[in-house]
Amino acid sequence: MDFQSIKERLAQWRDNSLDAGEGLLPRTLVIFLAVYLVAAFFVGIYWSLMPANFSVKDNAAAMADAQGQQVVIGSTTTTTLIRVTSTLLDKPGGFLSNDILPPGLWLDNMPHWEYGVLIQSRDLTRALRESFSRSQSQSKEDIDLGKAEPSLNFSRDSWAVPASESEYRSAIKYLNNYLARLEDQGNSRSQFYARSDNLRYWLKIVESRLGSLSQRLSASVGQRRLNTDLAGDAMARQSTYAPGELEIKTPWTEIDDVFYETRGAAWALLHFLKAIEVDFAEVLENKNALVSLQQIIRELEATQETVYSPMILNGSGFGMLANHSLVMASYISRANAAIIDLRDLLSQG
Repeated sequence: MDFQSIKERLAQWRDNSLDAGEGLLPRTLVIFLAVYLVAAFFVGIYWSLMPANFSVKDNAAAMADAQGQQVVIGSTTTTTLIRVTSTLLDKPGGFLSNDILPPGLWLDNMPHWEYGVLIQSRDLTRALRESFSRSQSQSKEDIDLGKAEPSLNFSRDSWAVPASESEYRSAIKYLNNYLARLEDQGNSRSQFYARSDNLRYWLKIVESRLGSLSQRLSASVGQRRLNTDLAGDAMARQSTYAPGELEIKTPWTEIDDVFYETRGAAWALLHFLKAIEVDFAEVLENKNALVSLQQIIRELEATQETVYSPMILNGSGFGMLANHSLVMASYISRANAAIIDLRDLLSQG
């Protein structure tokens, strides 16, 4: 075999090797992408599982024991707020609302569930700062609660510099600082005042939130409503003209978002009210309002029942298909009406 023949064979072998490599690379990428998509699908299902309920009393006792302290008035509410907020960050998949990569980027229901929980946590933190921890309107606010509220109100979709998670963990740290001083028997400057006026302040915020969620859920089927914005006051005025009759409808592409936001809000509120039942027990019994609170809790527990449908259905009011939003709205509306009655009971002498 001469030199020229050897050279030609080597060139042919090289070309064959390159052709084989060019075919292998795309196949490898396709296999890798297929495996990744399948894995992401199952991981996404796992990350979409709703966190389970927990005992607010056991949680308060466990956190007090871990710090060598005793449960006092306000411990249950504060530890429940800490546990609920921590759940947003420590559940499977962590906090998903600011994810920029799959599978978190593809998930839709869980981020809206997180938003519902976050809103309720923000409202309770605000009530802690402005009402529960202060004896009167002219008293000085707690320094840690003054830092916790703005940290928890940080944007939920920031993924870096700073990330939402870091701000929320800062809020949890400040809440833990407040809790440590609250349970310190030698520190009388940090307090939690279980009074009926403080409770009515927070319930007013809750009432407004639930009323909005109920209206958005009910609008899944579309309604024509009379404009009652200025009803009850003959001299009432508003900034711009609004028609006397309005058509309210939540788009079908958004109704599952509202459903899961409501489900998250109800999950958080359910635990907060159970904590209130502990810390405000004497106030509620004195006002003969304990049963009213327990009824609200029962309505919210119904919102956490298993959804057996693979998707949130949006049938018409009396149509062939179920309308999960209207079912959820019925529970939320009853809970909201009961909260209004509870506030009335607490305002009575």
